[in-house]
Amino acid sequence: MIGHIESYDPKTQSGVIKSEEQFFAFDLQGWAEDVPPDQGDDVNFDLEGTAAINVTLVGAYLHPPQAVKYKYVAAVLALLLGFTGIHRFYLGFYKLGLAQLALTAATMGFGAAWGFIEAVLLFGGQINKDGKGRPLK
Repeated sequence: MIGHIESYDPKTQSGVIKSEEQFFAFDLQGWAEDVPPDQGDDVNFDLEGTAAINVTLVGAYLHPPQAVKYKYVAAVLALLLGFTGIHRFYLGFYKLGLAQLALTAATMGFGAAWGFIEAVLLFGGQINKDGKGRPLK
């Protein structure tokens, strides 16, 4: 079946899919994608009773991904606050942002070089997608 995610709670790792005016519960164990679910995502799923299983994204097949995040905002964040990994949080790469923050804390500031290098990569266009694979504006 095809539907879209009405709601998703990352704390409980569960949500609700709406399809043909019916609602189906799903949890993260039934999610089959690399990126986390997000409210409004179009999905394809199978039913097991009233629960959705084998939930996959179909929005990428219906229309090309729309740019949401700005490349230059991420680049300026990387240049000014790159040692905190804030630009990676902005782009949706949360684990990588935490790794940058941990490296900076562990090396007493040497993680700032990582942020500077990524600012150059963002300005140059080598980093051109956000955490959900959408292009940057």
